[in-house]
Amino acid sequence: MSNDVEHAKRALRAELRERRQLLSDAQREAAAIAIGERLDVLVGELGARSISCFLSTTTEPGTRDFVTRAVRRGIRVLLPVTRADGLLDWAVATDDDEISEGLHGLPEPTGEVLGPIAVNDVDLMIVPAAAVDRTGMRMGWGRGYFDKTIGSMEKCPPVYAVIYDSEVLDELPREVHDQPVNGVVTPSQTLTLSPRRR
Repeated sequence: MSNDVEHAKRALRAELRERRQLLSDAQREAAAIAIGERLDVLVGELGARSISCFLSTTTEPGTRDFVTRAVRRGIRVLLPVTRADGLLDWAVATDDDEISEGLHGLPEPTGEVLGPIAVNDVDLMIVPAAAVDRTGMRMGWGRGYFDKTIGSMEKCPPVYAVIYDSEVLDELPREVHDQPVNGVVTPSQTLTLSPRRR
C-alpha cells in the first residue's frame, strides 16, 4: 500500500514540476507580486511579528521580495537552512541577504545559523509545497524537512503553504508522516483549510 502511495506521489510531483517549468517569466513575476501582497495582508491580519518563510527557487511561487519587505517593516523572518540529518536549521533574514546554495541546490541565507528549535517562537510559518488538498493535507517535494519540523513542534503556529492556483487539489495521496497546513496562499486567494490540530 505505501508503495502505491509513494508511486502516486512521485507521478504527481513530476506532473506538477513540469507544469511549473512551463510558466513564462511574466507569469512567474505576476504570481510573485500577487502572492507577496496576499502574504503582507496575512501577516497583518495575524499580527505576526516573527515568521518563518523560505527563499523561492526559480520555479517556485516567488517569496523573495515579500521577505525583503517584511524585514524592512521590522518583522523577524527566519529562513530554513537544510541539514544532512533531515532537520532544518534557521537563519535570521536581513534585507541585503546574500544567498548561497545549500543542500539539494536550494537557495539559503548566509547569516548566522540558529538551531532547529529557533522556529518554535514564530507567529506564522510560510512553507513551500508541491500541492495542498482541500482538507489541508500538504504534499512537499519528498525530502520531508517541513513534515519533520511541523510534526515536532509542541505549539505550532498557523502554517500556510505558498502554491500556484492549479496546485490546490481535491485530494492528495497521503502517508502517516504527512503534516497538514492551516491554509494556502496562491496568486488569486488566501484559503483557510484546516483547524489547528494541537
